[in-house]
Amino acid sequence: MSLLRSRRAFTLIELLVVIAIIAILIGLLLPAVQKVREAAARMSCQNNLKQIGLALHNYHDQNQMFPPGGSSDVAPWGAGGGWGSSWMVYILPHLEQGPLYSLWDLKNGNSGYTNANNRALSNNLTLKGYKCPSSTLPVIMGNNVMTADYACIAGADSGLITGYTETRVANCNSGGRCGAGGVLYGGSKEKFTSITDGTSNTMLVCEVSGVINLTESGTTCYRPGGPYGWTMGTGNATTGTTTDRLFNSTTIRYPINQKTGFASGSGGISSDASNNYPPSANHSGGINVLLGDGSVRFLTQTTTLDILARLATRDDGVVVTLN
Repeated sequence: MSLLRSRRAFTLIELLVVIAIIAILIGLLLPAVQKVREAAARMSCQNNLKQIGLALHNYHDQNQMFPPGGSSDVAPWGAGGGWGSSWMVYILPHLEQGPLYSLWDLKNGNSGYTNANNRALSNNLTLKGYKCPSSTLPVIMGNNVMTADYACIAGADSGLITGYTETRVANCNSGGRCGAGGVLYGGSKEKFTSITDGTSNTMLVCEVSGVINLTESGTTCYRPGGPYGWTMGTGNATTGTTTDRLFNSTTIRYPINQKTGFASGSGGISSDASNNYPPSANHSGGINVLLGDGSVRFLTQTTTLDILARLATRDDGVVVTLN
């Protein structure tokens, strides 16, 4: 006698029900997984800014001032003139990039881009600390250089702060506005004592990793580094308000995450330096910013332009309370 027992197979309907249940569970789990991934990316971005903040503080401790937002190659930052380096170059030794900085040529001019030695060092080089994990913009741009997802705050445009007149701003030759009311502007030499509004009320760096939609050509990958990447500073040796382009910097002019209403080459949004690139990111509802005390805060996109401009100004005389 056979000891085998007959087994009842699954019917097609039962199989379809099981598949449907699995599909529903996956549908419920995916949003949760995406939220966890974004939370992790946001924390990683915050850590990048935290490390940048420590580097800026260490630079200040060593040099008794913050680095310039960008400078021509003139003393005390270099020699030879021309288009110098950005703030991101000067803090390299404090971001565990001492060997790279030791090879950087600051003596023969044009250190930010056209210097042959520095171009060879920066070509196709990716520095993770200058890249937001949530950004969908390309890391390496057409000139084989990395474009950063963070920019220093040069100041704010005039007319944004209620009851305060900002005079340290000028039209720059890229069609935008270049300010000097912040901490890191063209040729800046600011100290902690310059931040009379308080370091916890003043922004040093913000995210600039959101996609801009141009009216004539749709989405674009413009960022304040322009086509020259994270190394580029400015060509103007003057300290203070400049009419020259200042790369890797933004002067506040637009609200957080404004991504439409721009035409290329106007309003400070340009392929060759976006001096008024809006603070923006792919994080849900806002951006991360670095404050002068080294803390990192998340600003929602409902933050008014008045408050954003006050945070960008070191000495407007009003303390901003952040929740």
